Amino acid sequence: MDHREASTTQRYYRVGEKRRREAVERVTTMQFDRHGTRVWRQAKTLLDSEHARRAIGSVQVPCGTCTEPSNVAAGGHDCPVRFRCVGCGHFGTDVSYLPDLEAYLADLLRNRERVAAFANADPWAKAEATPSDDEVARVRRLVQRVRQDLDELTDEDRAQIREAVALVRRSRGVLLGMPRVRQPLPDLRPERTG
Repeated sequence: MDHREASTTQRYYRVGEKRRREAVERVTTMQFDRHGTRVWRQAKTLLDSEHARRAIGSVQVPCGTCTEPSNVAAGGHDCPVRFRCVGCGHFGTDVSYLPDLEAYLADLLRNRERVAAFANADPWAKAEATPSDDEVARVRRLVQRVRQDLDELTDEDRAQIREAVALVRRSRGVLLGMPRVRQPLPDLRPERTG
């Protein structure tokens, strides 16, 4: 729209529901589980009720979505595995999260090096703070799998996916980052006896 900053356009430009749905369907064709296995091959066959069910039954987490019931009910703030999403069976991702997965992998590798170089910590503390080899391998495999599927597309399909991904990422409108888990508040009300 020829503005210097995208935030200016975002004040008044809204993506229509039809265009958003088409983008989501296109991105859905490149959806993966935590092992990098393609989840959906034919997004066009989804019924309207299935779209609604999937939207209600999941919550966005860093690098994908979560369908774990207690975490969904808590709006993404009650993860039983402390946001180790790539190791959880309730996690799924798609091609629109590729930049997030790549950034997460780079962050894991940076943290591993930083902890290894830190000398003033007990071994148990370093072991707890060091990203595991399994997590690094899982994220690396997911990134490679998504890239591989993108490389197998025709130039036209790749361009359509790129456009759909841009639309889906814009419509998310929220920078996810790592969620904070709130501690439960103590019950300060005295017990009533009567």
